[in-house]
Amino acid sequence: MDMGQFTSKPTATDWYAVWTCVRERLRRELGNAVFDAWIGPLTLEGVDKDELRIGAAKPFARNWVDNHYVTRIERAFHAEGAHPASLTVVVSDTPPPAVAAGVSKEPVRIEPQPAARVAYPSRDTEDGSPPNGLWTRMLHPQQTFDSFIPGTANEFGHGAARAFAEGRGNDLSLLYIHGGFGFGKTHLLNAAALEFRKRGKRVLFLRAEDFMRHFLGALYRKDTLAFKEELRSADVLIIDDLQHICRSTATASEFLYTVNAFADLRRRVVIAADRAPSALEGLGADIKSRMTGGLVIQLGKPDRETRLAILKFRAAEFTRHRPGVVLPENVLERIADIDDASPREMIGVLTKLATYADLTKKPVTPEMAEEAVGLRSAPGAKTSIEDIQRKTAEFYKLDVKDFYSPQRARRVARPRQVAMYLARKLTTRSLPEIGRRFGGRDHTTVLHACRRIEELCAGDPLFKQEVDFLSQMLSKRM
Repeated sequence: MDMGQFTSKPTATDWYAVWTCVRERLRRELGNAVFDAWIGPLTLEGVDKDELRIGAAKPFARNWVDNHYVTRIERAFHAEGAHPASLTVVVSDTPPPAVAAGVSKEPVRIEPQPAARVAYPSRDTEDGSPPNGLWTRMLHPQQTFDSFIPGTANEFGHGAARAFAEGRGNDLSLLYIHGGFGFGKTHLLNAAALEFRKRGKRVLFLRAEDFMRHFLGALYRKDTLAFKEELRSADVLIIDDLQHICRSTATASEFLYTVNAFADLRRRVVIAADRAPSALEGLGADIKSRMTGGLVIQLGKPDRETRLAILKFRAAEFTRHRPGVVLPENVLERIADIDDASPREMIGVLTKLATYADLTKKPVTPEMAEEAVGLRSAPGAKTSIEDIQRKTAEFYKLDVKDFYSPQRARRVARPRQVAMYLARKLTTRSLPEIGRRFGGRDHTTVLHACRRIEELCAGDPLFKQEVDFLSQMLSKRM
């Protein structure tokens, strides 16, 4: 249910309608067994000034739900666009509702609602669970087109994504967004999904890894037909991090069939990746051509003015929820001056400062900001994986794309291992994330590379000089 359409605060009747949608969502998220044991028997006891009372039949059930599921219930309300002032679990004398397919049979009076106010549900199976588990992604209600801060580097991407989601340019069926990590790709995908859903479209939002996992599972179960049918039942397909799909030829082929099927059905596909279609390794020319045939837009690195606007927007949000925390403009300007930081990293610094001020009740000062920025800029955080890949490739006369490729020739494999080793040494990124940045490799591959480089450095002084030189060069931030 899209509560953003209400012109006033929800009435009691509205809250009961939202509660019904929340129950449906929780059944899909938790599965039938958990839902029937703990969520199904709950009732919405009453609403007083948007303060909700959820009833459990027994004290034990109340305590268990309060300790284990209240956060999930609150998150489900937020996902449906509703924001209760408080949510309390109480012991109730009301008989538990009969449930079927996650829908409460509570005797509530729900007046007819416009279609745009009701979230479009998935086509559940008879027992209430979504086939293949594809329909479990929860949208972020705050990541909308209006909350995205456009600038010179991403203004076109923002406008094109919005127009595509609003149905303008009906001759286009595919939108492809690419850009660096933390530049706002997932925000635009989420915003597009919300816009499509508001317009009554059935949206399926998957990460590339989810697509691959479910498809390979269907292959194992010899049930690919059901997977295809469920996938194609969506009106809009949204795929995030497409670069991670390149590890499996079979999955890439199925992905191409799916995109072509959506085009034939005149349905829409939105895709995001960290690089342009032509730079995706492991994909055939047919898939690259299909991606390039859509609307391809790039999100660039925001300039200082845009970075400052993003920080001001986030700071105002934080202050709205925590009135005692004020982030002065000179502090925001200092964070915006971190030229090598992505918006995501800047927001991380801001959140750290705001949280510290909220917990200690101390004002945020430029000195505090300088310390936070200095910690971020220390060795192990300042150098990015992209810097390491670029400088290592230059040193060994390679193309950065070689690090993403499946090539195992020594002239490529050894420098790739050096880059992985430096990424672990000079950044705070985890092994799985480093592996993803090197063409979607497994974390064990990164660990093996690090151990191999350490062994070579211990036994080969000349090789150790090469690695130390690269490390020093990167630490100085050329």
